[in-house]
Amino acid sequence: MAFFLETLLGGLMAGMLYSLVALGFVLIFKASGVFNFAQGAMVLFAALAMARFSEWIPQWTGINSLLLANVAAFVIAGAIMFVVAWIIERLVLRHLVNQDGATLLMATLGITYFMEGLGQSLFGSDIYKIDIGMPKDPVFVLESVYQGGVLINKEDVIAAAIAAALVAALSIFFQKTATGRALRAVADDHQAAQSIGIPLNRIWVIVWCVAGVVALVAGMIWGSKLGVQFSLTTVALRALPVVILGGLTSVPGAIIGGLIIGVGEKLSEVYLGPFVGGGIEIWFSYVLALVFLLFRPQGLFGEKIIDRV
Repeated sequence: MAFFLETLLGGLMAGMLYSLVALGFVLIFKASGVFNFAQGAMVLFAALAMARFSEWIPQWTGINSLLLANVAAFVIAGAIMFVVAWIIERLVLRHLVNQDGATLLMATLGITYFMEGLGQSLFGSDIYKIDIGMPKDPVFVLESVYQGGVLINKEDVIAAAIAAALVAALSIFFQKTATGRALRAVADDHQAAQSIGIPLNRIWVIVWCVAGVVALVAGMIWGSKLGVQFSLTTVALRALPVVILGGLTSVPGAIIGGLIIGVGEKLSEVYLGPFVGGGIEIWFSYVLALVFLLFRPQGLFGEKIIDRV
């Protein structure tokens, strides 16, 4: 039982990190109808900015405090992501309003390769680390309940807590603020939102900025765990099944879908992997997403598509 709980908790922690990346997809799709394939590149670019500025700031200013250096690097990286969001809206999206979905998808693919190249030019192509002070040592809990206790990773717990706090903040933003309600109105109907005076272009800039902050947090956590390298863009591919499972238009769906995928991957690898030769963790989420595409293409929490003839 203790081993099962360890596997379950590990899956939940991984699922929260998948959910962070999936949130970027959902936020942009809700507000603009664009499936942002550049979300992985945004995570990489934000992580590179965070990693490099956390190295450069102590050299430029003489600051010896790791906390101050990381806070300053986070603020600068966040400002850079805001500028990136503004440029994307101004130079790309504004000129593609009402275009076909395939056109918008190709535009985000172009943004992906541009951001990868720009990130390499500005920050370099080595493997960098982000040290935000999260403890790496595992600990044993529930030792009085199970013999030997349950092994959990402190870093995973803190990362999951950060992800949960960000999700809670986004939920409050969408439900309680005027800007959040405007974003929801734009998501429901672009033309109706414009007819009551909601500026569509400004809303798109805001949602891309929010997605940029989400990408920064996701990049910071993934970079702290795995190092900042260009393979980080593949995190977006890991989040695709999460979006399909939870629904492209549902923020809660991104969270629950991420938890289901994370737990499913870990449990299937541990309990089914020995029977199929291992490696099931790599393809389990995609098979599950395929099943949902066949029987419930809108996902668990997505809006059902009704075509009236």
